[in-house]
Amino acid sequence: MQISCEETGGAMVARVCEDRVDAAVALRFKERMREILQNPSERIVLDLSQVGFLDSSGLGAVVAVMKLAGPERRLELAGLTPTVQKVFRLTRMDQVFTIHPGVPQAGRGDGH
Repeated sequence: MQISCEETGGAMVARVCEDRVDAAVALRFKERMREILQNPSERIVLDLSQVGFLDSSGLGAVVAVMKLAGPERRLELAGLTPTVQKVFRLTRMDQVFTIHPGVPQAGRGDGH
């Protein structure tokens, strides 16, 4: 499971470099994110802009990562493709996660 990480503006940005997060990769996704969560960042942004398909197993894996992060750290989502966004909307998980159109820039919203 290819997930790249970078520290940006006080947030750990984890970019999923796969086109699908489904039953075939959900376990590897959770394991890789568990490694990433070892970093002490208070804010984790999961960039899903390259993910074109996410099924219920993938959604469950994202929720599991949110639980792994714990209540003291926020897991935010960014760059949802229309298909992935629809999954979050239909399951009402868009009410649970903070979702950004793109990866938030350094300083949280200080213009370009």
